Amino acid sequence: CEAGSLAQVRHVVLVLSGKGGVGKSTITTELALALRHAGKKVGILDVDLCGPSIPRMLSVGRPEVHQCDSGWVPVYTDAQKSLALMSIGFLMEDPDEAVVWRGPKKTALIGQFVSDVAWGELDVLLVDTPPGTSDEHLAVLENLKKHKVDGAVLVTTPQAVSTGDVRREITFCKKTGVRILGIVENMSGFVCPHCSECSNIFSKGGGEELAKLTGSVFLGSVPLDPLLSASIEEGKDFAQSFPDSSTFSAISTISQTLLNSLQTD
Repeated sequence: CEAGSLAQVRHVVLVLSGKGGVGKSTITTELALALRHAGKKVGILDVDLCGPSIPRMLSVGRPEVHQCDSGWVPVYTDAQKSLALMSIGFLMEDPDEAVVWRGPKKTALIGQFVSDVAWGELDVLLVDTPPGTSDEHLAVLENLKKHKVDGAVLVTTPQAVSTGDVRREITFCKKTGVRILGIVENMSGFVCPHCSECSNIFSKGGGEELAKLTGSVFLGSVPLDPLLSASIEEGKDFAQSFPDSSTFSAISTISQTLLNSLQTD
């Protein structure tokens, strides 16, 4: 039944970043919600061993994870079962416990985790990976590649330090034969909660510049928005709460561009 776990998943997309703290899990969550709003069935595989934060962002808490014949059953965030989540955090006995494991144990768990989730039918599976380019990435890739990986979305912030780290991620993708679906510049300016004006705190345009330099698609930029931060902290669906905000329209456009490039494969 191992082949069955990803057999009905149409597209698999990795979400990568060269370093921590650039908002990769936030972008993964918001992309998933935007794709769901576009009528797609979406799954999130949260493989970030060091900080599995997506369960909180989708306010699913610490559910009991059940097993069926074909593996672990993902947790659905809605009654329509249009957004499925499987997080490595669900398998930890204590949410405050740190994972202090050596490489082989980590890679064995990731290998099992990637291939043993009974996803059923999905349009897009987003994989939230740990930051950097470690052996955990290779474990995720090797196990997903048995099925297929459509490509990766790279998340950066505008500063040169962050874009420099993402360059290494681009090299990693090229070496491992993963197609780069595009670059997202997160925290691109700050949206004032009172007047909605956008100020560039961290400079701007680093992600777009990097996309040009490396011949990658620039998917778009997402500003720092206190409303988005608050809705993620509270586990609310930002798209439902603030459908008219410029931040939602940015995320929505990114998800549409991503869908288009997946469908033109």
